[in-house]
Amino acid sequence: MLDRIKPLSVTVVICAYTSERWGMLLDVIESVRNQTLTPDQVLVVIDHNQDLHERLVEIVDDVTIVESTGLPGLSGARNTGVGLAESDIVAFLDDDAEAAPDWLERLVALYDDPDVLAVGGKVVPLWETGRPGYFGEELDWIVGCSHRGLPRVASEVRNVIGANMSFRLEVLRQVGGFNQALGRKGTLPLGCEETEICIRSTMGSPGARIVYEPAALVRHHVPAERGSVRYMLSRSWSEGISKAQVSHIVGQKRALGPERRYVRSTLPRAVFSGIRDWSRGANPQGLGRAGSVLAVLAFTSAGYIRGRRIAHGSTTQLAELELQGAPWRQVQ
Repeated sequence: MLDRIKPLSVTVVICAYTSERWGMLLDVIESVRNQTLTPDQVLVVIDHNQDLHERLVEIVDDVTIVESTGLPGLSGARNTGVGLAESDIVAFLDDDAEAAPDWLERLVALYDDPDVLAVGGKVVPLWETGRPGYFGEELDWIVGCSHRGLPRVASEVRNVIGANMSFRLEVLRQVGGFNQALGRKGTLPLGCEETEICIRSTMGSPGARIVYEPAALVRHHVPAERGSVRYMLSRSWSEGISKAQVSHIVGQKRALGPERRYVRSTLPRAVFSGIRDWSRGANPQGLGRAGSVLAVLAFTSAGYIRGRRIAHGSTTQLAELELQGAPWRQVQ
């Protein structure tokens, strides 16, 4: 009789940095408790906030709560979780993103293929005050969610989404973890650390695959201020800066392939759809949606151009300086 294949073990890492999301953090932990596939280990990593760490330790005793040993920021916190994980797979959740009950089960199922290095799922926005009429689904990446144009069935992709992703532990350790020069630092809206690590994971590994499984669902809370034009443009500018950083590290071809397809295909359809809806009277916000797409494209492109010019310096410090003087700060 053939021996049964040992099931893969899983660690869930939840990173948190602010007490302002206290209720959400407890909801995220509860969503992990209710998984159809019970994780072998749950780590909550507190990013340099001792008060939050002490408060959580007092009331939660069924998960492991640790303080980040990395640099301040999301990448450092995630690397702390990777260093403490004792499993085959490491899955990551944000502190404001609740997982559906079968989330973990659906992610892990795709690791039956040994060529799969990472699996990510769909991230659906939960708007605090409702989706603004000018904020089309094509732009949901701005609030850390899956945008229109992504695959509707499990498919190979370049990178997964940070709020809903998993990796083989051995892969994360082989590539040295997340790049701490990239990613969000507190409220500074930088990103692309998951893009960069996915690219590094597959470089030099023919046949290796990153998979997006939209059935693995996470719901991401979006506060009202992140639906504002000001935040939309700030996030677009910083995305351009971040993409320039990644391009400097791995090359433009690897860093921008999906973005070029997005700009050529998804965004033009969004603009034409918005104008059509407005002209036919079907949706008075259609013109606003079209205008938002064009503004986001312009600010992201401008951020990228600026980021390329400063890429040979200290990228994180320069990016912070650029964000402080970015043109979106003049928008009211």
